[in-house]
Amino acid sequence: MNYQAVLEQVAADIAPHIGAGRPAEYIPALAEVDPASFGMAVADLDGRVHGVGDWERPFSTQSITKVFALALALARGGDELWQRVGREPSGNPFNSLVQLEYENGIPRNPFINAGALVVTDRLQTLTGDASSEVLDFLRAESGNPDLAFDQKVAASEAAHGDRNAALAHFMADYGNMRNPVPTVLEHYFWQCSIAMSCRDLALAGRFLARHGLRADGSRLLTRSEAKQVNAVMLTCGTYDAAGDFAYRVGLPGKSGVGGGIVAVIPGQCALCVWSPGLDARGNSVAGVAALDRFTTLTGLSVF
Repeated sequence: MNYQAVLEQVAADIAPHIGAGRPAEYIPALAEVDPASFGMAVADLDGRVHGVGDWERPFSTQSITKVFALALALARGGDELWQRVGREPSGNPFNSLVQLEYENGIPRNPFINAGALVVTDRLQTLTGDASSEVLDFLRAESGNPDLAFDQKVAASEAAHGDRNAALAHFMADYGNMRNPVPTVLEHYFWQCSIAMSCRDLALAGRFLARHGLRADGSRLLTRSEAKQVNAVMLTCGTYDAAGDFAYRVGLPGKSGVGGGIVAVIPGQCALCVWSPGLDARGNSVAGVAALDRFTTLTGLSVF
């Protein structure tokens, strides 16, 4: 398939959507990003990458890193994680406290904030340095040793992280935190602050398209575990808009409020699109439109 030609057609077709929506204003460091930015990249199984627009410009990954933290926690600690976090769509905003109260501190899935905090806590127990474990993995899979935490973004999140702190303390009260809450929050904020480009993220996501095989050919996840991560991405990866995303795009995907979305076509390729204008549910307006157009033009989806 001529991915470059497809990407150029996608960019042309969704141009009216670029600039729609609003950046994540509740994190001041993200509110400063130009909403007219747009980039998209595709990485095939062999590591060949094609891109358009701002595809090599780093942006704040935010919740996209939750996919990689989940994969590492499963790879190092197995299925025990699923005793502490569910695998069901939440139906509520990603930072909601509502379900935790009547589900006894067990988050609905690993991609809402409460669930991601549990994953970070588990990875911290397994490794002693959860955020660095994620960063090192992303450097290796993307082939970019210069990937780094964005100190400004991390500080901005920490200064405006009261809701995440409330979620973590609430779960700790139910016994669903193993490490001190301040430690978990610190690693969570650092993890979310990692800056990457569409190129970096498309390459880093290939292990899910390769059924659990890393870039160097070693196995991170079993084929079954990779299927499970992709399945949770499909049903839970775009906050409380996962059903609409599956309907429009038809791929496992994980979005972040920095405006990025990673998507996976198992056995084919991994994609990343970025445009910082978000809809009311926290997903990139132009990003969803671009992935919708990509699957329409190529006929590639999991359905």
